[in-house]
Amino acid sequence: MFLWLKSLREQRNALIPTLLALAAGACASNPPADRGAAPVTVDGYSLTEIDANQHLGIADFDAAESRRTQPEVDSDPGRFEPLAAIDLDVEHEVALHEETLRREARIVAEIKQRLRQTRVEHSAWFRLRDGMQLEPVMNKRIETQLKWYLDHPGYLQRVMERARPILPFVLDELEGRGLPTELALLPIVESAYQAFAYSHGRASGMWQIIPSTGRLLGLKQNWWYDGRRDIIESTRAAINYLDSMASTFDGDWELALAAYNAGPGKIRSAVRYNKRRKRPTDFWHLTKIRRETRAYVPKLFALKELFSHPEKYGLDLVPITNEVDYEIVELDGQIDLALAADLAGVSINQLYQLNPAFNRWATAPGGPHRLLLPRGKAEAFRVAVAKVPPSQRINWVRHKIRNGETLSHIARKYRTTIPLIREVNNIRGTQIRAGKYLTIPTATKSLQTYTLSESSRVARIQNTSRKGKKLVHVVRPGQSLWSISRNYGVTTRELAKWNAMAPIDTLRVGQKLVVWTRDDVARTISVNQTRPSNALHALRYTVRKGDSLYRIANKFNISVADIKRWNRVGKYLQPGQKLKLYVDITQQSG
Repeated sequence: MFLWLKSLREQRNALIPTLLALAAGACASNPPADRGAAPVTVDGYSLTEIDANQHLGIADFDAAESRRTQPEVDSDPGRFEPLAAIDLDVEHEVALHEETLRREARIVAEIKQRLRQTRVEHSAWFRLRDGMQLEPVMNKRIETQLKWYLDHPGYLQRVMERARPILPFVLDELEGRGLPTELALLPIVESAYQAFAYSHGRASGMWQIIPSTGRLLGLKQNWWYDGRRDIIESTRAAINYLDSMASTFDGDWELALAAYNAGPGKIRSAVRYNKRRKRPTDFWHLTKIRRETRAYVPKLFALKELFSHPEKYGLDLVPITNEVDYEIVELDGQIDLALAADLAGVSINQLYQLNPAFNRWATAPGGPHRLLLPRGKAEAFRVAVAKVPPSQRINWVRHKIRNGETLSHIARKYRTTIPLIREVNNIRGTQIRAGKYLTIPTATKSLQTYTLSESSRVARIQNTSRKGKKLVHVVRPGQSLWSISRNYGVTTRELAKWNAMAPIDTLRVGQKLVVWTRDDVARTISVNQTRPSNALHALRYTVRKGDSLYRIANKFNISVADIKRWNRVGKYLQPGQKLKLYVDITQQSG
């Protein structure tokens, strides 16, 4: 019997470190960004070792056991404790033990609940719910969108995973401005939190900002860099724009959100239309708005309802802490992204994911000279990059200018820009002389290495397998996506989608487009449909001494690729050789 009671006591004492470890975990797990984690308490006591002993009744139990095992002092050594008294003592010990186990179970359950609550209160999702300011709304339009989200749980999980490194920063910006945290859900509506998203309306980035609005908001957009995809700059610009829309519509956030989607002019027009007809002018009564805008605001309010009550809808929240997953490193100049990735100890894909604004193989020559790196990688990167002189952070090539070459030809060859070549080589105009040398900045690795650069992303989309027969169309002067789509019997939107473009994007001569057609259509494409436009004039050109493909292309304002496509030419031209050319008579100077 005594051994059994001793075993019970040992089991109970062994539970104390476990309880203390759980309590410590409540403060150590998921530390808050701004708030101090509350100590774990049970029945008003802090769970220190002494308090735990007292709260679990261990001290009382040990005292009772001590009295039970010590011999009772008696003046008469011949007397013994009656057997009935021993039985009562055992029953008391068993009852006390059972009560202690019940108390221990209750305390463990309370500690686990406190741990769960601590994690919730110090997560980005709790901050999101805690900072919501918009009045809840529920109607059929919102219910329709809510049902869609509930029917696509996989979509929501992917969205939350993408939001993991970005959401804490977005919340920081919104809270700093005192704005509704529901706006952090807007990138789900806009782009599903995809930084590389590009829409048919030329909107780009996770906030889907169109070029003109981006310029209005001060976002740089050039060959090297697109600020609409910059996580930091685009978020601040979008929040500024949303705040201004709220001011424009006197604090009516529903109209402000609609204006973010459709533009303030169209929403003002829709409001005036209702006013003239004595109708309510709130968003839910507007009729002169596009279908996309009519669904846009309900989507956000459906997400608000969903993330306000995740338990109600069975939404399994992806854990996101309050700390951003990146650090910012400021540089003093341009750097090759492959080199930066090597110095930081990350993959080139990881670097592009955190720095999606860079279109090419390097940061922009004119800035911003800033990189976002995964947390914990910044300090080692600073040390490593300090050892690399600025002149070695970009690969340089010495190019000898050939006859007929232009700055345009050279820029295309090395995947760079004319202004950069001019700046590096101190060229004032556009004239260059054959035989001279130019210094050209180039990528340190094969362009295929930069898998998330703009050209690589376009190539991946163009190489995606689809139904039908794949054709490649080379753009000629005077052509547009609309005219080309008519030639092949496809829609403008399809053609744009296959080539990672928007239907209203402009084309450049010589640009290659992928076209997917039905087999029967591909076989019946007529010569008249694919011949050069009426502005083109076919001629036979006789190669002269000193001619090159570059010189001929420059002379007739066409591309070398066109000449090669129209003619079977080798590496070198021979005097007297005949070439078939199609020249745009509207672009010839005489």
